[in-house]
Amino acid sequence: MLLTITTTHKPATDLGFLLHKHPDKFQSVNLSMGKAHIFYPESSQNKTTVALLLDIEPIDMVRGARHLSGKGFPLGQYVNDRPYVASSFMSVAISKAFSTAMNGKCKTKPELVETQIPLEAKISVLPAPQGGETLIRKMFEPLGYQVKLQQHILDTQFTDWGNSKYFTLELSQTIRLQELLSHLYVLIPALDNDKHYFISQSEIDKLLAKGQGWLVNHPLLEQITRRYLRNLQSLSKLALERLSEGEKIENLEAEENPEQKPRKETLHQKRLVLVLEQLKLSGAEKVIDLGCGEGKLLRMLLKEKQFTEIAGMDISYDELSKAKDRLHWEEMPPKQKERIKLFQGALTYKDKRLEGYDAAAMVEVIEHLDENRLPALERVVFELAQPKIIILTTPNREYNIMFENMKTASMRHTDHRFEWTRKEFESWAKGVAARNNYQVKFLPVGEVAEHIGAPAQMGIFTYGN
Repeated sequence: MLLTITTTHKPATDLGFLLHKHPDKFQSVNLSMGKAHIFYPESSQNKTTVALLLDIEPIDMVRGARHLSGKGFPLGQYVNDRPYVASSFMSVAISKAFSTAMNGKCKTKPELVETQIPLEAKISVLPAPQGGETLIRKMFEPLGYQVKLQQHILDTQFTDWGNSKYFTLELSQTIRLQELLSHLYVLIPALDNDKHYFISQSEIDKLLAKGQGWLVNHPLLEQITRRYLRNLQSLSKLALERLSEGEKIENLEAEENPEQKPRKETLHQKRLVLVLEQLKLSGAEKVIDLGCGEGKLLRMLLKEKQFTEIAGMDISYDELSKAKDRLHWEEMPPKQKERIKLFQGALTYKDKRLEGYDAAAMVEVIEHLDENRLPALERVVFELAQPKIIILTTPNREYNIMFENMKTASMRHTDHRFEWTRKEFESWAKGVAARNNYQVKFLPVGEVAEHIGAPAQMGIFTYGN
């Protein structure tokens, strides 16, 4: 799949500064399922063209994809158009290859970022299975583009078969490069519903970030939003609500940078911050998050250079898929990706993959197990895996009276099998420590209330006397 962007701005070589890609260099970036190559077929003062060529590995695509099962077609995973058409793969490649330009940065010539220049974009093969030419025009023309389309026939030798769903698209307009890239990033996957990645709430943040300033006023706002989010009704509704409220996200790092949008720290955030703090104090370099869920702690660990090897394990494949998505796995630099691995497993079965870590975290995990399964967890984690440090948190049942809407004797989550008082937790933790040659100390998690303690409790287990 091929995207070219051409300008006749004087000097046209300014395109290289905007993209942070030198015209004399051939560059490649790794994607989760192949590579993206960036090169300049033409570069002069009068006209410069940059090309983004995706080389998708079909076998890697089958191994890594979760949404290419071939609806109604048994060989759909292996026989499809994914390696050859501009789809969600192209959006990922644009964001990775041209990230500097998409974020509106140009160190050498910063004035170019806000300069409207004549641009022509050409996508060689664009699928539009529903809506065809009409939909493509309705998406791009309201944004001021002159649109030129060529529809491809199914087979040149069998012209009676008629036209295919594929088009060559050419767009032209005098516009800022950042705007063009943002339009392509959102509208390409909106035209083609076969996303290759997991769709979760993080995709809403991406949509708002790249649609900022133009999407809310687009006549096809609802249709673009739904199609971008693969017609998932709950996510589409949430995205439209946030757009209608005028919410702005400066960039995709807003979610992970609390200084950009101050929010009241939740109990879960306080819990994760305290866990991270204790892991750092332990001096651990190899850390595993047991029951990692959507990967919130994993993202925090990745920001710390101290942790050279990070792993996340969860019993739920869906949660691991969400974690991979929230980690922006496909856009992750190769060196970063080498530091982390995710795998599915259960804490009640012996597993060699759990061994060899300096520290393990179990954040709000044990209460999801039946109490009669805790001895199995103890053997697997404390006796067999035996990390030097184990940091474990669980709710404090005594604090439940502080929640106004909580009924007596009920639990905080429908999946909780039990919730312990501070005394019950300490009794269990001290027993586990004594049986497995650990020392344990306890910390409160959250604001402490008199007589009932904090909302959650933490046990820090250290191996050896």
